[in-house]
Amino acid sequence: MASACHAYGAKVSIQLQHAGPEGSSALTGYPLKAASAIPAAVGRETPEAVSKEELYRIIECYGDAARRAQLAGIGMVEVHCAHGYLVSTFISQRTNNRTDEFGGCFENRMRLPRLIIENIRKKTGGNLPILCRINACDEVPGGQSVQDAAAVAAYLEQECGVDALHVTRAVHLHDEFMWAPGITHGGFNADLVTEIKRAVSVPVIIVGRFTEPQYAELLVKQGRCDLVAFGRQSIADPELPNKVRNNQLETLAPCIGCLLGCVPNMFAGRPITCAVNPCVGRETEITPAETSKNVVVVGGGPGGLYAAYILALRGHKVTLLEKNQELGGNFRIAAYPTGKGQLTEAVRSMIVRCENAGVAIRTGVEADEAVLRSLSPDAIVLATGSNPLILRIPGLSECGFMTAQELLDGKRSAGRKALVVGGGMVGCEAAEFLAERGHEVSVIEMKDVIAADVTPESRRYMFEAFREHNVGLYPGAKVGQFYTDGVDYTLADGTPDSLRGFDSIVLAMGSRANAALKETAEAVCTQVLVIGEAAKAPGNAVTATTDALHAALQV
Repeated sequence: MASACHAYGAKVSIQLQHAGPEGSSALTGYPLKAASAIPAAVGRETPEAVSKEELYRIIECYGDAARRAQLAGIGMVEVHCAHGYLVSTFISQRTNNRTDEFGGCFENRMRLPRLIIENIRKKTGGNLPILCRINACDEVPGGQSVQDAAAVAAYLEQECGVDALHVTRAVHLHDEFMWAPGITHGGFNADLVTEIKRAVSVPVIIVGRFTEPQYAELLVKQGRCDLVAFGRQSIADPELPNKVRNNQLETLAPCIGCLLGCVPNMFAGRPITCAVNPCVGRETEITPAETSKNVVVVGGGPGGLYAAYILALRGHKVTLLEKNQELGGNFRIAAYPTGKGQLTEAVRSMIVRCENAGVAIRTGVEADEAVLRSLSPDAIVLATGSNPLILRIPGLSECGFMTAQELLDGKRSAGRKALVVGGGMVGCEAAEFLAERGHEVSVIEMKDVIAADVTPESRRYMFEAFREHNVGLYPGAKVGQFYTDGVDYTLADGTPDSLRGFDSIVLAMGSRANAALKETAEAVCTQVLVIGEAAKAPGNAVTATTDALHAALQV
């Protein structure tokens, strides 16, 4: 890896990390270890307090690991002292209840990182730069505060001689600070890191969802940090530095903070992917097609746009048809709820990349058989998405409902008091959208859990908004009858009840695949590929763009 990176003039730093109580004994075959026998969270194993004998052996292991990295050509190592991992459990008074030389006063709690750094220096000849990753604060009561972090930073520089600091935030009880969802503003760690920067003279690296490169550049110019780390944004678009340098930001694929392709796969031990960049880790598969073909893509949502882009990159002649005047499909509509504005940026990026790749985009065109035949396609990709699911429930067709999509797209307006029927992501985001604007909102959901398909990090902010705006939540309730002002429902135990007195009913009961064109397309050409929600609904942006990549590679 080092040699491959050096071939491009790049330097490589590798992180040395012992997961401590956040590890997995099922993975390693060994009990979890920590400063004290304190579990990281409910449901996690209680770790064993590391014995002094084992602790001194671990210190040697850090030095050995650094030496192996040095021999491999790695240019710097980073000692992970954050996020509630092993070293972090020693630094924080919240997780260190020891009474030996590794517990108690500040110097004792800093003994482990100091001895690790000294061991690395000894075994690498003192010429391998050492970086420490620290928490700006733990975000839990009794944990490390930003004031504590400033003292830790100063100690690591003055007493341990570290060469730079990489400042992150929180323990895993608050993952929303570690990989912030889309609702979190870019650079949300800036003020905390500024406090730490004041305490040291070594370079300070800041991390924390930098959605706008302009703000990252500003922080460096202001002297509030020395470097900015881009994590998920580098997954979404590794060309970020070049696109900034060359003023090509309109083509930048932004990290939308969806947490759908990266974090869940990481925890599951699967290769990560990305909603806006499904070819991450698979870049070498994007090869020129053996024969250039005439390809029609039907549907201008994220799946259709991405399929058209990859097809064009591979040398095909591509025409994209969208029946509406605007591109983006449900992805564009999904940009309206709170904290999801970057979806519009993602759509725009896809459009511009398609245009630059030579895709002929035609909006306001219904893809019927005559239109398809006129284009003489060798292959057709159907990315026609889904339609809202309308169930046959008594009174529904007469109650004057609107769909969540109609509401968010501005085609219908809700009255002051609104009932959202369906408590999945779409319904909950519609409810949050209304509540934020002063509507009195209630959500009724058949499942026992509201927002079950919303990522935990986003869910935390969503429910804070529900509490702030007094949104009524009714899980485990099966609707049996609709009225113009509400519904009758039955609880899981069979108890009947009703919700009435509403001005509007917003329907968000799911989606149904829209593959009506499949037979028509198959009558026109032999290769027809159906992707995304058109193939199987419900889905999400990751399934749409991943399907798009697979389809584009088959033509």
